[in-house]
Amino acid sequence: MNMNRKQTLTLVGAVLLTLGLYFGIPMAKPTKQKTEDQASGPQEAPLIEGYSTDTVLTLSKSRLTPTQLNQVTDLEGKIPVDSTLKAQKMEAFHQLAHFWREDIRLFEPYIWYESEAARLENSEKSLTFAAHLLLDNLQQEGDENLRRWKAIQAKDLFERSLILNPKNDSARVGLGGCYLFGSISAMPMVGIRQIREVVQRDSAFVYGQMTLAKASLLSNQPDKAAERLTTIIRLEPNSLDAHLLLAEVREQQGDKSGARALYQTCLKLTELKELKKALEERIQELSK
Repeated sequence: MNMNRKQTLTLVGAVLLTLGLYFGIPMAKPTKQKTEDQASGPQEAPLIEGYSTDTVLTLSKSRLTPTQLNQVTDLEGKIPVDSTLKAQKMEAFHQLAHFWREDIRLFEPYIWYESEAARLENSEKSLTFAAHLLLDNLQQEGDENLRRWKAIQAKDLFERSLILNPKNDSARVGLGGCYLFGSISAMPMVGIRQIREVVQRDSAFVYGQMTLAKASLLSNQPDKAAERLTTIIRLEPNSLDAHLLLAEVREQQGDKSGARALYQTCLKLTELKELKKALEERIQELSK
C-alpha cells in the first residue's frame, strides 16, 4: 500500500508509539460515524461479526514454512484436553503466544493465545493488558473482517475485566473504543456513551479524552478533536501522541504555522530516529 508523507507520519507515530515496531500492519480507513454530540438513542445494537477464530488461525498458518507448521503443530499438541489442568493449559498458551510473537512475528495468533491465557488466569491485569493490545492494533488494521474479529475479542476481554472491577475506567473506555474503532456495530454511539460516562466524571482522564479525540477525527469533527487534544496537552505537556494528532488537525484546518510549531515540539519529545526523520520532512514541506 503506497502512502503519502502525511500517512507515513501517522503510521510511524502509531506503530512506533503503540506497537513498538513489532508488527507491521496497514492503516485503517476512516469510517463514517455518528458525531459525539449525536450519541443518544438505543442502548444496544447487534454485533457485526468478522472472521471466525478458526479462519484467523488458518490464514496465519498458511504463511508458515513446513518446518514452522510442524513446530506449531507440536506446540498445539501440548494443550491439555483435561480442563482441570489449568496451569498446564496456560503454559501451553504462553508457549504458542511466544512462538507466534518471537519466531513468526505475527500479531493475530499471538494475541489469540495471549488472550486465551488471560481468560484462564481471569485477572483484571491480564485481561485488560490483552484487550488493550487488541484495541491498539485494530485501529491500524485495514482488513475490515480482521478488525471486527480483533474488536470482538477485545470487547470480551474488557467485559470480563469489568466484571472483576466495574470501576476500571481504562477498561470501560477501551470497551467503548471497540465500538468506535472496531466496525462491530452500526451504532458507534454505544461506545461514545461508555467513554463520555467516564470523562464526564473525570475530565482529567487523559485516555478517555484521547479516545474521544480520535473518534472526533474519524467522524470529521476536527474542531472538537482539537479541543480535546488541547486539553490533553494542558494535562500532559509532554504527550507526544497528543502533539502529533493536534498537528495533523491543524493541517486539516489549514493552519500550517500551527502544525509546524507542533511538529517542532514533537521533535523535542522523541528520540526515535524514524519518527524524527518523518517529522523533519513534514516540517520542510510545511515551510514551502
